[in-house]
Amino acid sequence: MNLAIRSKLSFMMFLEFFIWGSWFVTMGTFLGMNLQASGAQTGAAFSTQSFGAIIAPFVIGLIADRYFNAEKILGFLHLGGAVLMFMMYQAETFVLFYPAVFIYMILYMPTLALVNSVSFRQMNDPEKEFASVRVWGTIGWISAGLVISYIFHWDSTEGMSQGLLKNTFLMASIASLILGFFSFTLPKTPPRADRGKQVSISDIMGLEALRLLKDRNYLVFFIASILICIPLAFYYQNANPFLAEIGVSDPTGKMTIGQVSEALFLLLLPVFFKRFGFKATLLVGMIAWAVRYALFAFGDAGSGLWMLILGIGLHGICYDFFFVSGQIYTDSKADAKIQSAAQGMITLATYGIGMLIGFAIAGQVTDLYLYADGSHDWNSIWLIPAGIAILVVLFFLILFKNEVLSKKTESQPINK
Repeated sequence: MNLAIRSKLSFMMFLEFFIWGSWFVTMGTFLGMNLQASGAQTGAAFSTQSFGAIIAPFVIGLIADRYFNAEKILGFLHLGGAVLMFMMYQAETFVLFYPAVFIYMILYMPTLALVNSVSFRQMNDPEKEFASVRVWGTIGWISAGLVISYIFHWDSTEGMSQGLLKNTFLMASIASLILGFFSFTLPKTPPRADRGKQVSISDIMGLEALRLLKDRNYLVFFIASILICIPLAFYYQNANPFLAEIGVSDPTGKMTIGQVSEALFLLLLPVFFKRFGFKATLLVGMIAWAVRYALFAFGDAGSGLWMLILGIGLHGICYDFFFVSGQIYTDSKADAKIQSAAQGMITLATYGIGMLIGFAIAGQVTDLYLYADGSHDWNSIWLIPAGIAILVVLFFLILFKNEVLSKKTESQPINK
């Protein structure tokens, strides 16, 4: 892969995640302050990610893999996304906002697979080359948060009081427009699937991998994966509104610590995984969720700020040690014929079913602990996902029997 192609792919990844990081982190705060949305409404808005994750395989399996070049579909989806983002920027009520974000996520979620497809097709050795391209996605997400907090100050107390958080959608719209047009300059990535071959819903959704659930250990892991998404949803939905409400300065910028942590622990994961094994790695990841929310419950914007920063910094352990390890475990359990289907199944279970349940619960809990003056009992709110995480830890600890994965799996490079 030459430098010109590498540069194009890196810029593509940067914009792909800059767009997502531009609005997703602060959406909960925006909905509460600008549109006076309830916790349930905010949960519904975040749940559009899950619907997008459920529908995405159909877009990829029925269209991208069979009829059109991936880079062209990527371009059209982002151009459509730019229009929808502008509609979200202009929305003055939740009733107008929700349909736009719902359709947007149906368009955006397939692009996550498309940017990977475009990248892999240009690489001679993806295991060695992909990480250096994908890291620009993390840099893009971090950059979006830094721009919001430290350049435009949209999430400052004054900025939020003036309703400036809506500008995050305008920034995402502009970035989506740029990526939409830029996608047509990317290397051609034609479909490889046979158009004449019939494709079933089972193939698209990866349902053939359901036979993995006959394995007792994998069934326990599968259930735990869905359940741990409930605490994960609390973080996505409530972390930024929580930090903003209690008076933490530059909350979006501070939350980028989580992405830095994610990148660092991704490098440490192979070492931990090899030394302590799969079960211990997943347990550490799940325990980190409980610790994080306990820190959120008892931290504050004053002397307890260190607890909040530490809680944000645990994101790398929370995410990498459970979800990335889970992808490795799934790959080790599936034979070559169903490896892709197995990854599709676990993604559908977590980002689809698990997060859908999680956002619904997080929305209801947030409304339950809402005070008359519009503030929240955050101590009680955060202790609930902490308790759920502890229950998942106990479930997994008791029912999952330790096993040794193959050396081939343990030695594979980890790309997220």
